Amino acid sequence: AKVDAALFISSDSFSELYSQFSFPAAIISPQDGPTILNYIHKCSEPKATITFRKTVLGTKPAPTVATYTSRGPSASCPNVLKPDVMAPGSLILASWAQNSTVGTVGTHNLYSPFAIISGTSMACPHASGVAASLKAARPGWSPAAIRSALMTTASHLDNTGAPIRDMGNGNKQASPLAMGAGHIEPNRALEPGLVYDAGTEDYVNLLCAMNFTSKQLRTITRTATVDCSNPTLDLNYPSFIAYFDPNKTSAGAPSVRQFRRTVTNVGDNPVATYTANLVEIKGFTVSVVPEKLSFKEKYQKQSFTLTLKENTREKRDAVLHGSLTWVDDTEKYVVRSPIVATTVSPISL
Repeated sequence: AKVDAALFISSDSFSELYSQFSFPAAIISPQDGPTILNYIHKCSEPKATITFRKTVLGTKPAPTVATYTSRGPSASCPNVLKPDVMAPGSLILASWAQNSTVGTVGTHNLYSPFAIISGTSMACPHASGVAASLKAARPGWSPAAIRSALMTTASHLDNTGAPIRDMGNGNKQASPLAMGAGHIEPNRALEPGLVYDAGTEDYVNLLCAMNFTSKQLRTITRTATVDCSNPTLDLNYPSFIAYFDPNKTSAGAPSVRQFRRTVTNVGDNPVATYTANLVEIKGFTVSVVPEKLSFKEKYQKQSFTLTLKENTREKRDAVLHGSLTWVDDTEKYVVRSPIVATTVSPISL
């Protein structure tokens, strides 16, 4: 076109991942496009400036789930809700191998120790770094306890106070199959109040219930023998996912799914009472027994049962979700877990 620079109006949310220009350029969303076109049509000498090396703060709404992010359910272990959390992953300034180009200008290759990258590969180091910081601050916590702290303190709301949106689903409200428990909040994760802990034995019991062969189990556990006397798919996880048959008729008893969980009191106050708050799921009755958990000392454990019961056979969305939140009597600790009810068959994954 024989121009010095360009603005592209594009609805392709993947464009930031692969678009490279040998000239000054910017990609504008279809929402902002009309503003620019209006200005061009109304101004006799329209001008635009592309500013480099500038950080824009206060963008709203933020965060949003990126189009490219990996989504659940998990094909390898569908009874554990995945993903766990979301973290910053778009347009991240990342370290880069200096024998690999970061771009080209004309016929000249550019090299740098840093590059701008997007992907779950960028979200992972953010989450890993936070987990490492938590381990340093709470050296007695297990990996499962650290993950629990990250999940139950994550935010499911954006900076406008509205539910986090999903760019890969028409900017509709994101489900836990896209964002997990929500966006990590490192400072809150230091003080989760309660944690859903799990040890080696719990994971072995899960593997035993997944019909691995003895050889496979020994390969994973790196032990000569594996005790499979207590197999269970109900891992003590800080989230819940239940599968229901979409083709089941109205005849017969409604489907019921139960989960048993144990939480450990890691809050500052050894004497505390937590009350369950439920965000219901349309078409289901969701209940928790008991509805209150009372602790008399730090690191004391208490168990509860969460039940999902179908109360309608009407056609509904393939993925529905709610949440269970335990709130202590001082309202200092808010321990939130996502709940998913889905008709997506784990067998078809």
